[in-house]
Amino acid sequence: MRRLLIRPGAIGDVILSLPALEAVRAEYTEVWAPRAVLPLIRFADKTRAIADTGLELVGVMEWAKCPALGTFDSIYSWYGTARPEFREAVSHLPFTFFPARQLPDTPPKIDVPAAPRKDFVIIHPYSSSAQKNWPLENFEALAHALGNVEWCIPGRIDDLFELACWISTARLYIGNDSGISHLAAAAGTPTIAIFISTDPLIWAPRGKHVTVLEQPSVAQVLDACAQKGVFQRL
Repeated sequence: MRRLLIRPGAIGDVILSLPALEAVRAEYTEVWAPRAVLPLIRFADKTRAIADTGLELVGVMEWAKCPALGTFDSIYSWYGTARPEFREAVSHLPFTFFPARQLPDTPPKIDVPAAPRKDFVIIHPYSSSAQKNWPLENFEALAHALGNVEWCIPGRIDDLFELACWISTARLYIGNDSGISHLAAAAGTPTIAIFISTDPLIWAPRGKHVTVLEQPSVAQVLDACAQKGVFQRL
């Protein structure tokens, strides 16, 4: 059985779906997904970036066929569910479509090499939208209060698996509603996820070690840090 799994979406969406993807792997499993998340898909026999497959032209250009699709016995797709022209174009192929957004039954887990936790806190003050960002001056106040902080800056580590390995060595991760917050939670790092404009019931990272705060003050975040053992009130 040759099975293809097609999973588009942002970093957090793909991370949340990792347990579901792995649960349906077959004798041979290939995964097509956004390029950035490919290093996280470690159970597959092969991965390809969706942008390299020609899939995005199927149903749009008459000549676009994506012949690789015909080499699979089964295709599970989170891509094209809401695109009738795509579904029509691949109706002769063994596609099963799934909703683009599904809440996971199982919290995702990224297996990183075992390493001792070090005495530092990671702060990631960014996200895909300014509307989701807690004010930067609040993060700066946190860093001042906590002391031993490493800032997670975009582009610092290009490979998301390598980034997960680094995050897993921290005592605590603090960030906005972002893909990197999902990465931290999946790597097993105690995580504080700050939500400003989105619904955490839908978008929050999963796991018992995750604390979600909505519209918090700096004091409330410090209280959450104290509960996780990385800050002590005077």
